Amino acid sequence: MTQAARPLEGIRVLELGQLLAGPFAGCVLAYYGAEVIKVEPPGSGDPLRTWREVDEQGTSYWWRSLARNKKCVTADLRTDEGRALVRRLAETCDVLLENFRPGVMEKWGLGPEDFKETNPGLIFGRISGYGQTGPYAGKPGFASVCEGLGGLRHVNGHPGEAPVRPNLSLGDTVAGLHCALGVVMACLHRANNPGVPGQVVDTALYEGVFNLLEAVVPEFSGAGAVRGPSGSTITGIVPTNTYPCADGKYIIIGANGDSIFRRLCEAMGRPDMAADERLATNRGRVEHEQEIDQVIAAWTGGLDSAEALKRLEEARVPSGPIYSVADMFTDPHFRARGLFEPVEVDGETLEIPALVPRLSDTPGRTDWPGGPVGSHNAAIYGDLLGMDEAELEALREKGII
Repeated sequence: MTQAARPLEGIRVLELGQLLAGPFAGCVLAYYGAEVIKVEPPGSGDPLRTWREVDEQGTSYWWRSLARNKKCVTADLRTDEGRALVRRLAETCDVLLENFRPGVMEKWGLGPEDFKETNPGLIFGRISGYGQTGPYAGKPGFASVCEGLGGLRHVNGHPGEAPVRPNLSLGDTVAGLHCALGVVMACLHRANNPGVPGQVVDTALYEGVFNLLEAVVPEFSGAGAVRGPSGSTITGIVPTNTYPCADGKYIIIGANGDSIFRRLCEAMGRPDMAADERLATNRGRVEHEQEIDQVIAAWTGGLDSAEALKRLEEARVPSGPIYSVADMFTDPHFRARGLFEPVEVDGETLEIPALVPRLSDTPGRTDWPGGPVGSHNAAIYGDLLGMDEAELEALREKGII
């Protein structure tokens, strides 16, 4: 059966850098059809290949997902020959992704200005901790630090306690998504305006999480309000919280709409609260948040989680469990939506997450999992750059690839 075309087919991307932010942007572009050539150091390759849980060959399971659909080549960027090889590749590409510290690519002669003559349409997707300009540009930027500077950590956790982070590299992933979006917009602009030069997509880790802050900035500017951590609630919206159940599990209830709150009260057997004028609007409920949450917690605490959720669903109150990945794997909705894609690794089946959004006519897909170091050297350097086996062998002997 012929597979549907994907929206980014025909776009060639050169991915430099390593670990997460830049490679996640490349993963998204590859999933939706771009030809992504990933450059790694010879030998061990991208450090992420060995991070966290690994298979029997010592390769990270994460790598199989993050490097999906990418053509893996090697080049030592610390050498003149390695940089010359990458330059030749870049001159064939539409997009270059990199997440080095600002100035490194320019030092190597691989910055945007270095391609103005040889590939003027090249789009540069650049990810760094603090952006390409400004007084912090040269500082090393890790997602954990940038999540703090960008405001995310300040609103995360419980009042009076140390700020916490989710057990994820959220700042990296959010920056990667922003970079991928910027690259697609730059490609669209170039397609709609033939002959225009390429441009730089400047993505900063701290600005990615800053972009998630909703009303935090205008509330401070207009009212002087500084939003802080609020535990499992969210400031100014009631009720929406996590509640304990009799079986030791927790459920989430979001009943902050006026009519939804009344339905929740009826489901809890509290028609008096449904009729209470003090609680008729969100503003009033915010003033009585503690009282409301105590009533809800007492009700859920007398029921097993499944029974509480059943009653809430019957009352059409938005609610749900808190899933681990093990729960997701057995949930029929996750399966029906195709959120786990099977790939073959060394004869064994591994499931990796599908990416979203899902497009009805030109969906993305995983063609192959992340492969071995340099597994596409012959195809890319030979077929794309026209190098013969003798040239490749000479580069291998010197440790360039």
